[in-house]
Amino acid sequence: MKDNSSKYVVFLVISFFFLNHLLVSSQLDYRFYDASCPNLTRIVRYGVWMAVSNDTRMAASLLRLHFHDCFVNGCDGSLLLDDTNTFKGEKNALPNVNSVRGYEVIDNIKAVLEKVCPCVVSCTDIVTLAAREAVYLAGGPFWQIPLGRRDGTTASESEANQLPSPLEPLENIIAKFTSKGLNVKDLVALSGGHTFGFARCMMFKHRLFNFDGAGNPDPELDVMLRQNLENNCPNQDDSNNNFAPLDAYTINRFDNVYYRNLVNKLGLLQSDQALMKDNTTASLVVNYSRYPYLFYRDFGASMVKLANTGILTGQKGEIRKNCRMVN
Repeated sequence: MKDNSSKYVVFLVISFFFLNHLLVSSQLDYRFYDASCPNLTRIVRYGVWMAVSNDTRMAASLLRLHFHDCFVNGCDGSLLLDDTNTFKGEKNALPNVNSVRGYEVIDNIKAVLEKVCPCVVSCTDIVTLAAREAVYLAGGPFWQIPLGRRDGTTASESEANQLPSPLEPLENIIAKFTSKGLNVKDLVALSGGHTFGFARCMMFKHRLFNFDGAGNPDPELDVMLRQNLENNCPNQDDSNNNFAPLDAYTINRFDNVYYRNLVNKLGLLQSDQALMKDNTTASLVVNYSRYPYLFYRDFGASMVKLANTGILTGQKGEIRKNCRMVN
């Protein structure tokens, strides 16, 4: 009887989470801005295109900005808020400071939108659309996104410090994804975002020089890749902020080469290569490495799920006039 009661409680919790997700998602609409800001997509697309034309790294940065925003108390634009004398934002949290980029791209797009359709489009929806446009511009998939998110009025540096880290064990990262309503398939698909962009040496140097605490490198790292990385990231502190591409073969292109790299022990981050050490995640990696369209389909679906995490709709939150501060 006790076991049945426990199962019933779990069922109720899962059912509540699912129904709440449906209710919130139902307030979003694929045509939300059709009447109030019909040129929204075109404006965002042009803003992203301009930014990436000036800095090819920016495509990956905009995707990362979206992920880091959504993973902290939901997609609410909280990451965009600046610190003030009375307000502590998320920009200076350890995973974000001197790392997350693209704030000025969102500012520029918002400035145009405020002239064309003032006080209509949320900063959160801009970030969501910018991430999609960045991926598509880099050769990746295009997916439809329902819109109508509103901006939050709070932020949490402490929660931002709990973002998944490339230094964490896989089981910890899976648990963090699960807590956001994202499953293992979402984790592997969204990890494919590491098919472009760069990482600082400090995020993977331990794999080169002292993985086991006895001065030996990570045996799961390809020898030739390790030797190349050692040239760019020598074993000294002043190399910590040097950069290396997450995918050294198609650096600025969004494709499935990331997964081929993992199959061949060419993953840069420990957390990425760890996907090959679990049967469930490894199976997904192999499938994505073989079938790019399968990866594109699942990545788009997981991005929609991510973009619906903890959102504010209806009368909740606000539409910021300036993405860096609450109204």
